[in-house]
Parts: sequence; structure tokens; C-alpha cells
Amino acid sequence: MICVTGNMLAAESGAGLKDLMARMGHDNVRAAMIYQHAVRGADKTITDAIDRHISGAGDEDEGGSAVVLVPVG
Repeated sequence: MICVTGNMLAAESGAGLKDLMARMGHDNVRAAMIYQHAVRGADKTITDAIDRHISGAGDEDEGGSAVVLVPVG
């Protein structure tokens, strides 16, 4: 279980496929992609951070409301 936890934390940190593969000792991308897929919630975290940045900059669309980004995928 420690291996799984470490791999999940590595994936959450933004580690790429090659980094995860090296960490796990795999030469097949399938296993690394499983961990990356499991942490796809990071997309929302990134989008929220971008939204905060844009909102803090005072950017508004023509209607006067703040621009909001929505994660895709």
C-alpha cells in the first residue's frame, strides 16, 4: 500500500509519465497512466487557481461579469 500511496502523491504533484514510470520501475505507460487518471481532479485545482488569478486582475467580459474557466475532459 505504501507504493500506491507514494505513486498517487507523485502523480498529484504533477509528475509526468516518464517520471512516474521511473519511480515505479515500469517500462509500460499503462500503469503510470492509471495514477495520472486517478488524480485528474488536479485539473479543477488548476482551473480554480487560474480563475482566482483572473478575478484578482479585474478582467471582466462585456457584460460586466468576471471570466470563469471550466475544466474540460
